[in-house]
Amino acid sequence: MSDTICALATQSGGALGIIRIAGSEAIPFVNSIFSKDITSAKANTIHYGNILDQSGKVIDEVVVSLWRAPHSYTGEDAIEISCHGSSFILQEVLHALIASGCRQANPGEFTQRAYLNGKMDLSQAEAVADLIASSNRASYEMALSQLKGHFSDELTTLRKRLLKITSLLELELDFSEHEELEFADRSELVDLTNEIDEKVLSLAQSFKTGQALKRGISVAIIGKTNVGKSTLLNQLLGEERAIVSNIEGTTRDVIEDTTDINGITFRFIDTAGIRETTDVVEQLGIQRTYKELDNAQIVMWILDIDPTQEEYNEIKERVGEKPIVVVRNKIDTIKTSTQSPLVTISISAKQGTNMHDLEQLLYQKANIPAFTENSVIVTNARHYDALTRAHEALLRVLSAFSMELSGDLVAEDLKDVIAILGEITGTQISSQETLNNIFKHFCIGK
Repeated sequence: MSDTICALATQSGGALGIIRIAGSEAIPFVNSIFSKDITSAKANTIHYGNILDQSGKVIDEVVVSLWRAPHSYTGEDAIEISCHGSSFILQEVLHALIASGCRQANPGEFTQRAYLNGKMDLSQAEAVADLIASSNRASYEMALSQLKGHFSDELTTLRKRLLKITSLLELELDFSEHEELEFADRSELVDLTNEIDEKVLSLAQSFKTGQALKRGISVAIIGKTNVGKSTLLNQLLGEERAIVSNIEGTTRDVIEDTTDINGITFRFIDTAGIRETTDVVEQLGIQRTYKELDNAQIVMWILDIDPTQEEYNEIKERVGEKPIVVVRNKIDTIKTSTQSPLVTISISAKQGTNMHDLEQLLYQKANIPAFTENSVIVTNARHYDALTRAHEALLRVLSAFSMELSGDLVAEDLKDVIAILGEITGTQISSQETLNNIFKHFCIGK
């Protein structure tokens, strides 16, 4: 924390590149290689000039943005140098900064300093990485909600309510000699604990939804050989991703790719056609098909004729409660006199007929909860683990209440819950190893 650090904050090769500097000596170090004196410059100002090497030769003409502590991203004096995006220029500027006394920043060190300086809590710091990695509207809004502190606010409210219960129980202990005094109605405390536990459990259960939205809704495309699974995949992706052939058994392995539907990522998995075969390689592909059925969130069953009830029952038994979208393909070439009640939608993958309707149907089957950037959905495995442990501790509290154990024993379990929830925001984090593990996954410059 005593070092002044620098790093490239943008990818090289673009029109512009930004180098970020933060620390107590940020302004003097930059001033030593800048063509203008900025030592007395006001905070939140921009300055045009040249960056010079140690010999005084101009490296590049730049714009320098200056912030003074504590009003910066890290809470320290900070500067951003905007220069041309040439990788050579950016490296030369970095070399000049390091020669002046800066140290190359570690991955995530700027955000780690922001956390340590109280500019954000730990869950908000983790949201920075999620925001950078967001690839669709859903993951963006979830990360933005967490970055704005909505998740932290929920946890703060829960911890305040838990502290109230703990305080009442400990107050009783202080006046235990006066049996006529009752500071806490046990039935009210049980009701309050149940409310808190329901909220904690609800947050933990949102993790499954959060992971699905973050990674993409997985859709397994299954069916017999030559029913048009690969053609459908190509149509959904808008590119020739899978080989299409009239030869049976062309797809022998799992082919996976993603596309965006209404701001949500869907992962489509084209599988080997299910049939009896003596081909060893094709058999392996069919085994993987069954594995993908187990992992998928939605099953899209493709046929070129109407299915029988027996066939449907067999698939339903295999996939369980997962939604099945029964798609009858090739309506441009194969006609049927009646529409089977088992068929969800009829399409032509080759002609692109009814593809928009199919996409909207898949979105509907995904059963995505309505959410905005103000919604709180857990996406981080570390947070999920802490919430699960908090739920288990709350169950111990409720059990202690039901057994009418003494207030000091109940209070200890309540303190455990408070500490566990504090781990999420970082108010109880003491292990440097834990912090290092969190921030090492960040990109350098952030």
